[in-house]
Amino acid sequence: MITIIPAIDIIGGKCVRLTQGDYGSRKEYGSPLDMARAFEDAGCRRLHLVDLDGARKSHVVNYRVLETIATRTGLTIDFGGGVKSDEDLHIAFESGAAMVTGGSVAVKQPEMFLRWLSAYGGSRIILGADARGGKVAINGWHEESDCNVIDFIGDYAAKGVTQTICTDIACDGTLQGASVELYKEILGRYPDVQLIASGGIGAMADVEQLDAIGVSQVIVGKAIYEGRITLKEVERLNLEE
Repeated sequence: MITIIPAIDIIGGKCVRLTQGDYGSRKEYGSPLDMARAFEDAGCRRLHLVDLDGARKSHVVNYRVLETIATRTGLTIDFGGGVKSDEDLHIAFESGAAMVTGGSVAVKQPEMFLRWLSAYGGSRIILGADARGGKVAINGWHEESDCNVIDFIGDYAAKGVTQTICTDIACDGTLQGASVELYKEILGRYPDVQLIASGGIGAMADVEQLDAIGVSQVIVGKAIYEGRITLKEVERLNLEE
């Protein structure tokens, strides 16, 4: 049974959603804490929290939001966005993150990322593999690397990564369905890596499609905020688990 992980993206301390990573497309949805509590009330146990200011500025910015949600809910938080140094990682964990996602750092500073992986293990360090046109995108999706996303995941799987969040940027925020073929390929090639799908979910049918191909966890944001997937539906899925 697939698990929905709700997402909260932060700009200026507020809950927002973007379309295909375009900061100019942002739409605000109010208090991050209120949203986190609503997710918890619906039976969610985990939260995907992204510091979009941090991703753009290359250092953690909205750690106070992380701290507030961590201390005022019981959610297990995986945190990403702007984690580019040992200090950023320390801030994230000290502020209440249970897990940290590294994408840009895994591309540009692989030695540091592997050191984190060795120190904290694959249960706490997640590989961020966000792709545009098959290539890994970094720095808040503003820069495209030369890394093929499939090979990128495979290289790190061989070095101890056990979880990866993979977003097809072309799908993100569009509500038009997930990148099913991409996820099929990842699952087929790296069955021991826990794939967390992200981007494009527009209805429960999209979640069910990912469940059918073997995806165990999916991040959902805009579909919930726009009412395409209701918290009642999320709660019902959580109860079925």
